[in-house]
Amino acid sequence: MNNFNKQTKIKFLNHSKNKNYIITIAIGKKYLNEWEKYCKYNTLKYCKKNSIGLGIVQEDLISKKNKFWKKPTWQKYIIGKYILESNLDIKNVCFLDQDILVNPNAENIFDHHNENKISLVSQMKNLPYTNLHLIQRKIAFNRHEHLSKKYPLDSSIFMSLKQIYEFHNCKPQKDYACAGLFVFNVKKFADLMNKWFEKYDRNTKSLSGGGDEALMNYEMLNFGKIKWLDYKFQALWGYEIAFKYSFLYKNLKKKNIVKLCVEDSLSDNYFLHFAGGWHELQVWKMKDIFTNKKLLLENKKFFNYLKTKVTGKPRGRILPKK
Repeated sequence: MNNFNKQTKIKFLNHSKNKNYIITIAIGKKYLNEWEKYCKYNTLKYCKKNSIGLGIVQEDLISKKNKFWKKPTWQKYIIGKYILESNLDIKNVCFLDQDILVNPNAENIFDHHNENKISLVSQMKNLPYTNLHLIQRKIAFNRHEHLSKKYPLDSSIFMSLKQIYEFHNCKPQKDYACAGLFVFNVKKFADLMNKWFEKYDRNTKSLSGGGDEALMNYEMLNFGKIKWLDYKFQALWGYEIAFKYSFLYKNLKKKNIVKLCVEDSLSDNYFLHFAGGWHELQVWKMKDIFTNKKLLLENKKFFNYLKTKVTGKPRGRILPKK
């Protein structure tokens, strides 16, 4: 029996005959209002276009009295368990952080998923940039120069994979994903993810003050059954602004220019993640980003053009009309 009609801790805005669902955690009025104001429109549009269900976790999935309770950022790993216990007819889940903007023209992420694996996006490898260290340098320099002199020019942003894992007392792995997105089959991975969740104390040491990312990277990569998705499925605005639009660091108050750059980045990607707490990472909180019909149509034509074959056949010298 399906319990979709019963009250659950997940509010569903769209359902899927394919049983594939995007689920976001937005616990607390502030986070829910932000998601509904800035992300909901295009995320829902994307889901309807691709026959994907959409659910929003609006309250703790586990009681604060439970010895395993941890803050909401951890609770994405027990979504599968909650789905099974609630008898919800969901087969595969794509978890998305609350601060991710979705391009409604994007490809269906579930078409790229292997149900026998956990799908992730690396923030270290297979990037469209040749020099990650240069991007990190540009982030550090521009934050220090334009946002706060207190921001250090040398910090954990430059940690190697080995340093990150050893800091968390974990065996070093060969890659590192951004935990704002992962895709998994509920039946195959719900129990395993719940074991990982219960393994760690709520006060576990981490670079981000009780965060989950490094520890869950260790668990997932050590488990080994990983499908690495294209960077387009979780482009990181922190990288994008540093590499493509570094002039914005001193122009963050010019919202029209910022919006154009965010839309330009999103037009190249599928999902754009504004991970982190620094000022330049909060610019997703603007209404009507990437909702203009003309812009969306042009972007759709561009994605279709990328699928066409080109030959390089000479066409003669062509100049613009004077």
